[in-house]
Amino acid sequence: MSASDQPVLLLTGASRGIGHAAVKRFGTAGWRVLTVSRHAFDPRCPWPGGEANHVQLDLADVAAVHDAVPRIKAMAGGRVDALINNAAISPKHADGSKITSLQMAYADWLHIFNVNFFSAILLAQGFADTLIKSRGSIVNMTSIVGSRVHPFASAAYATSKAALFALTREMANDLGRFGVRVNAVSPGEIDTAILSPGTEEIVEREIPMRRLGKPNEVADLLFFLCSNQAMYISGSEVHIDGGQRV
Repeated sequence: MSASDQPVLLLTGASRGIGHAAVKRFGTAGWRVLTVSRHAFDPRCPWPGGEANHVQLDLADVAAVHDAVPRIKAMAGGRVDALINNAAISPKHADGSKITSLQMAYADWLHIFNVNFFSAILLAQGFADTLIKSRGSIVNMTSIVGSRVHPFASAAYATSKAALFALTREMANDLGRFGVRVNAVSPGEIDTAILSPGTEEIVEREIPMRRLGKPNEVADLLFFLCSNQAMYISGSEVHIDGGQRV
């Protein structure tokens, strides 16, 4: 595959868990992967061209996100075939317990929404022209907590994920006429480093499949939604939770 034919993915939140698995899935399929994270490139998560294709950027800084778009476009050579908004933060109390809606200060609500929600629309706006040109795909990472109260996820995190699916519907409507598909992926309990103590009880009590999901299973779904096999899927929220929602 020549460089001009190589599809390009822009992925936020690539340093661990689902993002890390997505980098490997798309890279194995021959995609060029540009990653965005508030952390510097981590050599413990290597992939071909990884460091050269990494952008260190704090998505909570709205002005910095806006200013970074031209630089990332230049890195991509003006081509982006898929945008996956995966980055998110979900702070907890020092003891790991849930921060409720009445306990979180406005500044913290705003910080969480900047990362989990506003960065997604800013990047979509910034890369709309390249995605239209490629008739590409956007996938927003939502969550099972966007539609139900969770014992560990903060109220702000849950609210940001609910808002992100509403945004997914609006973006699907706005970009559909240009051939750009916009969907959301809503994971349940996935085996990553951010799981809270007590998750084992949720698995036994709420998940019919009686196991955690694997990051590579979510990455496979992300790849499908960005592939030509999903050309008529748009405006959907695809749940990957082992039946937890039932």
